[in-house]
Amino acid sequence: MKHSTTPQTRRGQGPARRVGRTLAFVLPVVLVFSGTLAVAGVNWSGRPSSPVLAAADTAVSGASSSGASSSGASSRTAERAPHQVLRDRLLVELHKENPSVALTHLQQAVNDRPSLARHCASIARALGKAAVRVYGPTRAQSYARPVCDTSFASGVLTAHG
Repeated sequence: MKHSTTPQTRRGQGPARRVGRTLAFVLPVVLVFSGTLAVAGVNWSGRPSSPVLAAADTAVSGASSSGASSSGASSRTAERAPHQVLRDRLLVELHKENPSVALTHLQQAVNDRPSLARHCASIARALGKAAVRVYGPTRAQSYARPVCDTSFASGVLTAHG
């Protein structure tokens, strides 16, 4: 009878197996918990939670219900698309607050109303260009973050370059 010279280890006792077993238990729990939080965080009511988006909705619904408008300013607002109203509100907000607040509200508006996503990049670029005019290129760039695929930074670069 020939004996092996390599020592035999018992199955299931190595550190890699213990880590694997722990991950096999913990990972599904984490995935279920994070999925539950993601579903709970969605606004299912259909009403916008962002005050900027609510103002855009008011302008659009007012246009559809009022018909002809008596003032020129009201008729111009009534004819504008929701993304144009949102852009203008965010530009005003950028001047009153700062670009960070405007970018946060842009992201919230796109999250609340996915149909605005196709306009997100152009709005973010407009915010970037306005930020350069208000804050200068260096300070405007400090507000850049990945909203709409870094389009804000692209607007800063375009306005500066």
